Amino acid sequence: MPEISRFYGIRIFMFPNYHPPAHFHVRYAGWEASIRVDTLEIDEGEMPNTAHRLVRRWALIHKIELLANWDLIQNHQPSIKIKPLV
Repeated sequence: MPEISRFYGIRIFMFPNYHPPAHFHVRYAGWEASIRVDTLEIDEGEMPNTAHRLVRRWALIHKIELLANWDLIQNHQPSIKIKPLV
């Protein structure tokens, strides 16, 4: 699986050949959600508020890298790892 980051038990993925808008997937303790890069809101699925706040904080720090990864995977290139939230 194309995992791009992992922190505090939260796993972040971006999948190739996915539909717009730019988004990433989150898995945490049995929860799954899709998060839009532009709004950082949950597009599909659910997750606890605490985990969502951590993911939003991480995504704000790494928004440029998330968008770069989105462009890479849309052009059939491998994604790059993004530093975890510390």
